[in-house]
Amino acid sequence: MQLWLCSICYLSSTSFSFAELFSSAFFVLSLTSFCLQRGGFELSCVVFERFLIEKKEGQQMEERILRIITLGIISWTTAFHLFRKFLPKRSFEFCNRLVSTVHATLAFTLASLSVEDWTCPVCPLASRPSPSQMQALAVSLSYLIYDLICCQFDKRVTIDNTIHHLVSIVGIAAGLAYGKCGSELIAALCITEISSPFLHLRELLKELGYRDTDLNLAADILFAVVFSFARMVFGPYLAWVTLTADNPLVIKAMAVGLQLVSAYWFFKIAGMMKYKLTKRVASTNLVYTEKL
Repeated sequence: MQLWLCSICYLSSTSFSFAELFSSAFFVLSLTSFCLQRGGFELSCVVFERFLIEKKEGQQMEERILRIITLGIISWTTAFHLFRKFLPKRSFEFCNRLVSTVHATLAFTLASLSVEDWTCPVCPLASRPSPSQMQALAVSLSYLIYDLICCQFDKRVTIDNTIHHLVSIVGIAAGLAYGKCGSELIAALCITEISSPFLHLRELLKELGYRDTDLNLAADILFAVVFSFARMVFGPYLAWVTLTADNPLVIKAMAVGLQLVSAYWFFKIAGMMKYKLTKRVASTNLVYTEKL
């Protein structure tokens, strides 16, 4: 009687579709039959109560993640409007890059703190994200949704940036929905965000009047080195372990997509650095010749 009272109370307090109601009832009947045969009534009560607790905790976590995503979108949008208000002379892109810098710093910090084992950052493979990992992923997901929408209002909308946002959004959302690939997604978050502050710094310096200066060149070089090392050394390894682990197909596809986007940007950055360094050497040689 205690078992059925538990089940009735649970079903009455939860909204179910017909399929969920049928599967839950079938589970209760099967579990009761098995436990009565193997150990009696008390065992069936303990097992079913544990099932109810775990399902309730899962629902509470899902609701919490949705709240984090919603609150995050509102917070990033508010921060952008505050930057626009207090920096009226700065451009749309300048203010958005300030928000992006805040996110990159916060995301890398949260992701680093949620790594379970630094001797093997991607272990355990294809595992369920821990609560701290889910929170870090939810914060970044909220930012990506905000930034994807915000960039559509900018004068310069790039296809590669839009594709990167969509790939990242689908990948993180799939990981949260399936409850898998926690370690791999956190590692991907660290790899993608570690170079972001340097990316935004080089663009912020240009608007602040430091274009074509040694400071701006130093920011360019630092960004290129960090990006190349993270995306083209650790990136392929992470893509490989994600593909070979027991992850959903959509997550594997997003891992490949993210690596392809990273490779595309790597070649663009390499071309940019070749041009800037060649230009700087030519300028230095010209000054030296004039002095002679």
